[in-house]
Amino acid sequence: LLPSIEMKRADQAKVYDTKKSVWIPDPKDGGYREGLLESGDLEDPASKCLVVVGHEKFTHKAAEVGKVNPPKFEKCEDMVNLTFLNDASVFWNLKTRYQAKLIHTYSGLFVVVVNPYKRYPLYTHRVCKIYLGKRRNECPPHLWAIAEGAYRNMLMNTKNNAMLITGESGAGKTENTKKVITYLAMVATGSGKKVEKKVSLEDQIVATNPILESYGNAKTARNDNSSRFGKFIRIHFTQSGKLAGCDIVSYLLEKSRITEQQSVERSYHIFYQLLQPYGDGICPGGLRAKCFVSNDIYDYIYVSQGKTSVSSIDDNEELEYTEDAFNVLGFEEWEKFDCYVLTAGVMTCGGIQYIQKGRDEQAELSECGPDTFVGKAAGAFGVDAAAMVKAFCKPRIKVGTEWVTKGQNIEQATGATGGIARAIFDRVFKWLIEKCNDTLIDASLKKANFCAVLDIAGFEIFEYNGFEQISINFVNEKLQQFFNHHMFVVEQEEYVKEGIDWVMVDFGMDLAAAIIMFEKPMGIWAILEEESLFPKATDKSFEEKLKASLGKLPVFLKPASKTDKNAHFGVSHYAGVVNYNVTSWLEKNKDPVNETVVELFKSTSKSQLLVHLWRDHPGQPTTAPKDDGKKKKKGGGGKTVSSVYLVSLGELMTTLYSCEPHFVRCLVPNNHKKPGDVEPPLIMHQLTCNGVLEGIRICMRGFPNRMPYPDFKMRYACLGQAEIASSSDNKVAAYALMDKIEFDRERYRLGHTLVFFRAGALAGLEEARDGLVIKWIRFIQGEIFKRVRTRVYEKKRDQRELIKVAQRNFRKFLGMRDWGWFIIIQKTRGLIGLPNPEEELRLLEEKANATFGKYQEALDVTKSLEGQMGNLKDDIAAMTKQLSEEQGNISVYTDRQAKAIAAKGEAEVELAQQQKVLTSEEASRVELAAEVKAHSGSISAVKKDIEDVELAILKVEQEKGNRDHTIKTLQNEVAEQDEVINKLNKEKKHLSSTQAKSSEDLAAAEEKVAHLMSVKSQLESTLDQLEGGLDKEKKSRATLEKAKRKVEGDLKMAQDSVADLERTKREIEVVIAAKEKNNGLLSAKLDDEQSLVAKAQKNIKELQGRVEASEEELEAERQARAQAERQRSDLAREIDQLGGRLDEAGGATVAQVELNKKRESEIVKLRKDVEEANISSESVLSNMKRKQGDAVLEMTEQIDALQKMKAKIDKDKTIIMAEIADARAATEEVVRAQASQDKSNKALLDQLNATNKKVDASNLTLGDYAMSKNKIANENAELFRIVGDLDNNLNIIAKSKSALGAQLNDVKALCDNEARERQLLLGKFRNLEHEVDGAKEALDEEAAGRDNILRLVAKAEADAAALRQKYEIEAVAKGEELEMTKMKLTARNTEAEATVDNLNAKLVQVEKAKGKIQGEINEMTASLDQALVINAAMERKAKSFDKTISEMKGKVDRLSFDLDVSQKNTRNASSELFKVKSAYEESILQLEEVRRENKTLSNEIKDIMDQITEGGRSIHEIDKIRKRLEAEKLELQSALEEAEATLEQEENKVLRCQMELTQVKTETERRIAEKDEEFAMVRKNQAKALDSMQAALETEAKGKAEALRMKKKLEADAADLGLALEHAIAGNAETQNTIKKYQLQVRDAQAKVDEESAAKSVAADAKVTADRKAAAMQNALEESRALLETSDRQRRSLEQELADSNETLADLGNVNQSIAAAKRKLESEFNQLGGDLDEMTNEARLSEDKAARSMVDAARLADELRCEQDVAMNLEKDKKLLEAQCKDAGARADEAEVNALKGGRKAMIKMETRIRELESELDAENRRNGDICKNLRKSERTIKELTFASDEDKKNHERMQALIDQLQGKVKSYKKQIEEAEEIAALNLAKYRKVAGALGDASAEADANEQAAAMRKARARSASLV
Repeated sequence: LLPSIEMKRADQAKVYDTKKSVWIPDPKDGGYREGLLESGDLEDPASKCLVVVGHEKFTHKAAEVGKVNPPKFEKCEDMVNLTFLNDASVFWNLKTRYQAKLIHTYSGLFVVVVNPYKRYPLYTHRVCKIYLGKRRNECPPHLWAIAEGAYRNMLMNTKNNAMLITGESGAGKTENTKKVITYLAMVATGSGKKVEKKVSLEDQIVATNPILESYGNAKTARNDNSSRFGKFIRIHFTQSGKLAGCDIVSYLLEKSRITEQQSVERSYHIFYQLLQPYGDGICPGGLRAKCFVSNDIYDYIYVSQGKTSVSSIDDNEELEYTEDAFNVLGFEEWEKFDCYVLTAGVMTCGGIQYIQKGRDEQAELSECGPDTFVGKAAGAFGVDAAAMVKAFCKPRIKVGTEWVTKGQNIEQATGATGGIARAIFDRVFKWLIEKCNDTLIDASLKKANFCAVLDIAGFEIFEYNGFEQISINFVNEKLQQFFNHHMFVVEQEEYVKEGIDWVMVDFGMDLAAAIIMFEKPMGIWAILEEESLFPKATDKSFEEKLKASLGKLPVFLKPASKTDKNAHFGVSHYAGVVNYNVTSWLEKNKDPVNETVVELFKSTSKSQLLVHLWRDHPGQPTTAPKDDGKKKKKGGGGKTVSSVYLVSLGELMTTLYSCEPHFVRCLVPNNHKKPGDVEPPLIMHQLTCNGVLEGIRICMRGFPNRMPYPDFKMRYACLGQAEIASSSDNKVAAYALMDKIEFDRERYRLGHTLVFFRAGALAGLEEARDGLVIKWIRFIQGEIFKRVRTRVYEKKRDQRELIKVAQRNFRKFLGMRDWGWFIIIQKTRGLIGLPNPEEELRLLEEKANATFGKYQEALDVTKSLEGQMGNLKDDIAAMTKQLSEEQGNISVYTDRQAKAIAAKGEAEVELAQQQKVLTSEEASRVELAAEVKAHSGSISAVKKDIEDVELAILKVEQEKGNRDHTIKTLQNEVAEQDEVINKLNKEKKHLSSTQAKSSEDLAAAEEKVAHLMSVKSQLESTLDQLEGGLDKEKKSRATLEKAKRKVEGDLKMAQDSVADLERTKREIEVVIAAKEKNNGLLSAKLDDEQSLVAKAQKNIKELQGRVEASEEELEAERQARAQAERQRSDLAREIDQLGGRLDEAGGATVAQVELNKKRESEIVKLRKDVEEANISSESVLSNMKRKQGDAVLEMTEQIDALQKMKAKIDKDKTIIMAEIADARAATEEVVRAQASQDKSNKALLDQLNATNKKVDASNLTLGDYAMSKNKIANENAELFRIVGDLDNNLNIIAKSKSALGAQLNDVKALCDNEARERQLLLGKFRNLEHEVDGAKEALDEEAAGRDNILRLVAKAEADAAALRQKYEIEAVAKGEELEMTKMKLTARNTEAEATVDNLNAKLVQVEKAKGKIQGEINEMTASLDQALVINAAMERKAKSFDKTISEMKGKVDRLSFDLDVSQKNTRNASSELFKVKSAYEESILQLEEVRRENKTLSNEIKDIMDQITEGGRSIHEIDKIRKRLEAEKLELQSALEEAEATLEQEENKVLRCQMELTQVKTETERRIAEKDEEFAMVRKNQAKALDSMQAALETEAKGKAEALRMKKKLEADAADLGLALEHAIAGNAETQNTIKKYQLQVRDAQAKVDEESAAKSVAADAKVTADRKAAAMQNALEESRALLETSDRQRRSLEQELADSNETLADLGNVNQSIAAAKRKLESEFNQLGGDLDEMTNEARLSEDKAARSMVDAARLADELRCEQDVAMNLEKDKKLLEAQCKDAGARADEAEVNALKGGRKAMIKMETRIRELESELDAENRRNGDICKNLRKSERTIKELTFASDEDKKNHERMQALIDQLQGKVKSYKKQIEEAEEIAALNLAKYRKVAGALGDASAEADANEQAAAMRKARARSASLV
């Protein structure tokens, strides 16, 4: 849309000379080229101008030369703004913009659009938003800017708008019309029927395009798809701007193309489409057979005179589009096929060949059979062939009152045949447009205004110009006149608006001469009309009459055509002179039709469409009434083409003059359709024909260039700054500027807001401005050049001065070189400032002695450290001995723990097995019930659908009957009985087609049924899998059968005992209530044990994850080790380098050699240290591995123990559940009638046996699916593990969410506390105000007392005179300080009293709450006593339960005893472990001290080595080696420390695992509750089970795919890690080899150094042994640490078991727990009170701050008071003395208050201590209360759950008895019913679609008939108007 920055820069860089740059014609390509004017005057048209282009010179006339516009106007958006509006500038602007992909350019009111021959993104929704609601000058040039202006103008002015789009064939007129319609459709959405159709206006018009293009488009020389007719599309809008529809009006269809074409052209596309193979499938037998045509186009002369095929058009595909368009627009079948057949008949008429009859000139046909062309044409027209031949050869004419026949020769008959063919095609085309308009107009909407688009051919100048060309050119002449008139009306209105003196000119009169010549009474059209009416007139007579009448007019010229030598005259149009040839103008204008043939069509044709087309033609009526009635209307059939043309043109111009016009001109850039290529002659020709140059010519007569005042000032203020600033009036300032530069006022005008310039005037201003700019640029360039050359000059000047100095010095040297003193000075100059070598040697010796003293000190420190090391060894030995003793004690505890764990594991395993059995049975029952409900729901839904379909079919049949009735009545009104029969036959065919469609729909439905069957099979497979799972679980049921038999035996025993219990029914009910409570406790215990089992399993998984994490960390350690080895290899390379340097330094002194020996011995020691460190690190690593293995073994042992405990608990659970079942059965038997107990028990047993048998049978049936389930189970195992991990993550997220919720609650509580504090502070503030009032009253009293004191103190005035000055200076300040302290103390006292009151009130509240809680506790104890009484009664009366309970109590007692013993042992072990740990920590501290001392020694050694490096480079290199080795040692130590840290992390992880285990326990409890809720939801939502199963299946499939993907990814990662591990191992091996290699090298060097360092080897060996001992001790410490860690783990496991046993004891001793819960609750409330106390203290602080602020205010008031006192002192000295005495009295009062405040502080301290005591008591009570509430809620919840579960179990048992019997049969019956229902549904759907199709066809036919009736009415009205 806009040129880029690079384009603008390139344009500005263009070479341009304001006076010499000109354009001249280029004869090579017909364009223009730019050159420089050397000589000549451009103002004189007759002068010769010499122009230089490159190295060539050309001479042209001044009229042929045009000036070039400045670079500012390159790619100008509006060509009217160009300074020089010559043809070359216009062409250059269009060319450059087109080649820059800017295809839109303004030219005044025009927008010029160049065909890009390429798709640019210029017509998208994004571009639409750019132009939406914008003015034309606010956006770049675009077609949509014109459309937006038209639309906004229509809305604002409520006036119709029109867009005139003209151009040559191929310029893109139709495409631009589509784009305009697209934009209007986007900016204005319609309503009404448009919404119902849901098709946009653009889509509707696109639906009409295939039809209009097929019948109205043809191939021309320039365009393969040229529109050969003009169209005026009016888009209607409502008052609010909404779209309301559109209509199309056609102009000037080129009828001559129907019967004749040039060699490079082709006729209309529809003729060639009819012969395509696609037509074979349109109708039975094929379209060609129906249209009576062959498949060879050359059989038809009318359409084969030129090209018969077009490469860019696929006629077969276009026929498909045409057929679809007919169907979309609602054409009826007979209308469509009649249209096709008539078109084929027009084409067939060309094959009719007449022969001469004998010697007469009578024409006739040899034969007229059905296979001849005339027979096919007659068959197409629906008439008799012989009658039609007779009508053509011997038409009837009326002579007087009689009809006679007239003979026709061959030429006349052939012409009449062609005329009929052209007339039929023309009428078919107009009928198609009427039908299209019917679909595009919405009669329900009120149309206010319209935006119209006129798409018409532009001005044409061809080689041969005939009747069609003069018609089109006259239209363009009228349009150009309309444009000229409108353009300068707009221009001149703007001149008047701006206040410019201007005489109005009507430029529309410029074209009046040519238009008058055409339209005057004896003009061209009148003469043509007159000659057409004379039978004897010929083309020659018409030519002579034209020349005789118009020959003297200036616009009527003699022929001067180079292309047409036979042209007869020329006309001077606005676009140029056109030479016309009048051959066959009269015939084309008459376009006669044989009225006999027309009458034959009207009376005998079987084609309804043909009769409809000729309905308005009078024909040749045979009866007298018809003669009288049709006589006047015969002229309607005899209208000439020119008369119809002039009427339609007049209507068009009238419409355009009533509209607001907008102009679009389309250009063809080249004839070969290449993007970016231009042909200058073609473009200039189009610019001339389109009127663009004419519009520019008109602009040049006015003021084409204009500029707003701000832009004018900004650009041209440089020409006169003072003049522009001289006045605020724009006109005055502009006149002053123009007068200064002597710019002629005739060349410009000043408006109110714009400055107007004549053409070329703006170039003068630009020239003046460019002169100034160039001048300033030259000034700047001169200044820059000056500065550059000044620098060069200064450099040269300095060089010259230096040369002089050098010359002067050289001359002096030549003079003094033989002087003796000069020679001595020169030779001694080098010795000045040299150092003294003896002094330097002395300094080095002192330095060496100092460093050796430090080294001696280091040796002393080493000895002391060795002594400390011995003490450490003793301590370590004692610690190891103590540790071994402790381990012996721990072994006893571990044995006991192992036994307890084994018992616990057995119970857990048994519990897990029973739980699995229970869950599997329950799940299978729920699934079967869900399936039954789902199938029943689906069957009911299918039945409902079938009923709905049947009702719909009945409704459709009723509607069909009504429609058929209306159709029959309409058919009776429109046609006769035979036409009704034909229509019924067509309907039968259509029904067959609809039947085919319905069969296709049936096939689609069958495919859908197949898809549903596949889904059903998938669901059945999932059902089979679930049944397989049930079968697997049934295998474990065999064990339950034994338990069931035992239960049955117990049941019989219970039945025997029922007889004894009948007499004590009421007591048993009480006992049952107590037992149910006990059962609740037992179930709670069972839940706890289940949660423990789940937690243990989860803990196992997490421990496995931890082991994997530890393995990963071990791998990370290995990688770090590999990295360390790489660093070691780097250091080894440095050693090699240092060795080379050592060889170079071999020639050092003996002292250096001795020092080297010493250092080498140290290096040997350090190397040994490194090796020992490596050994120790490897031992540590092995210890770590061993510890990890021990930890894994311990975890596995714990897991086994937990599983055993679980099995044991499961066993106990089964016993308890059996007892519970017995109790429930007994209660049910007691409640029921006693007589029916035995029968009911037997019935239940029979039912149970039956169910068992049925379950066994189902097990046998489900056994076949076990294998498939096992396969899927193996795959799902990994998925379940992943799901478990995801659940863990979800739990963590849920925990974090709960934590955040808790934080939110805390924040809310804080907010509430803040609100309470605010209220308290407000109360305190009011109290303070009250106290201030009291203080004021006290102040008043003090003032009264002061008056009394003044009277008493008057006597002592003389005594105080000596001390007056002292009191004046000091007493005032002291009094102020005392006042401030007094105010502060009073404020604090009041605040403390308030806080004490608040605390007392809160304490009262706490006491009340405590009393309330105590009452609740009493109630709980009472209920507890009652429960105990009930429990005692139950124990006395339920002996069978007492035994089991006593056994359980014994077990619990034994467990509690074992637990107490283990707790005691654990406490002892923990105390001993604490001692060991403290000793271990002390040893670690000592070790760290030793390490720090070693580090200090190593640092000192480093310093010594650094100092010794000054003695020689070799020593320095050895020092580097030592540092490197020390660094390695430090790295190893750090690695060791990291290993210790990792071990600590592992311990922390184990602790976290234990914490997570407790969390998992709570989570499993929550999950159990959630599962119960889910069970209830499943029971309620059984009807939705099938959908949920399908969704679950899909999610499981997705999860399976995701798991497989993750599995593959993990396998790939494992493979990568394995490869990385192999590489790391290989790298480690390589590094080890390199280390060994370097060690060998170092040892060789060491052997050389050992020969010279024998003196210190003994000390080094001693140090090495000490280090080895230290390493051994460190290893011992590591081992002890590992033992400590194992003991810690054991201790933690014991603590965990202790916690579990504590929980068990807590469950059994629920009374103590309830009391503890009450205590915790009281403690929590006490904590809350403590929080309130903290809030009070905060409030006290805030009040203190406020008091401080009030004290500051008091200080400020005191300052003011002091100022007033100073004033009073100056006035009355006596009064000051009295005030000082008063302040002394106040000071004494303050001291008294201070004393009182001290007593208050003591009281505050007492209160605080009392508050702390109360807080501690409240915390204890809160804790107890919390525990009580928790246990209470838990017991209530368990009671409710058990009661609910018992009720649900009863209901489920009753349901299962009824459902299990019917399950297998129902599943099969459901499958059969589903299949039958699907078949019935498919059949009903097919019937419904068939009926719906028939109904749609009937409704379409009814609509078509209604449209036809409306069209008949409209045409009747139009005929009556005519």
